[in-house]
Amino acid sequence: MKDAYTTEKKFDKKDFQENYLSKGTYEKCDFLNCNFYNSDISQITFIDCNFSSCNLSMAKVNDTTFNGIKFENCKMLGLHFDKCNDFGLSFRFENCILNHASFFKRKIRKTIFRDSKLIETDFSHCDLTNSVFDNCELSRAIFQNTILEQADFRTSYNFIIDPENNRIKKAKFSLNGAAGLLNKYDIEIEGL
Repeated sequence: MKDAYTTEKKFDKKDFQENYLSKGTYEKCDFLNCNFYNSDISQITFIDCNFSSCNLSMAKVNDTTFNGIKFENCKMLGLHFDKCNDFGLSFRFENCILNHASFFKRKIRKTIFRDSKLIETDFSHCDLTNSVFDNCELSRAIFQNTILEQADFRTSYNFIIDPENNRIKKAKFSLNGAAGLLNKYDIEIEGL
C-alpha cells in the first residue's frame, strides 16, 4: 500500500492515541487540539506543519521527519527527538511543555524555544548554535558537550551550564543567569 500524501489539511480535535495517524507525508497541515499521547508517529514526514494545543507526550518518533514545524501550546513530555530523522530537522517551540524530552546529539541550530518549560530536558552533545531560549524554565536541563555558541539565554532561568564542558563562545546571558555558569564552583554571588 502506498503511503499517503496530505497537503493543506486541518486536523481538529482528532485522537490518534488508538487510531494512529496514517503513515505518509503531511505538508502545510494544521493539527489543532489533537491527542498523540503514546501514539506511534514513527517514519511519518511532517513539512511546514503547525501543531497547536496538541498532546504529543510519550509519542514514538523513530525516524520521523520534522521539517519547518511550529509547536505552540503543546504538551510534549518525554519526547525523544534524538530518535527523529535528523535530515532537515527544524522546528520552533512556543509556550510548550518539553519536560524530560531528549535532543541528544541533534543538530538544531537557530531553534527558537519561547515561553517553554524544559525541565530535565537532555541537550547533551547537541548543536544549538544561534538558538534562542526566550523566557524558558531550564531546571535540571542537561548541557554536556553541547555547542551553545551565540545562543541566547538572557531571559531564561534556572539553568546550570558548565563553561568547561560546553562550547559557549559569544553566547548571551543576563547578570542573573551568570550564576548558572558558576554553579560547579559552589560560590555565593551577592546581589543575585
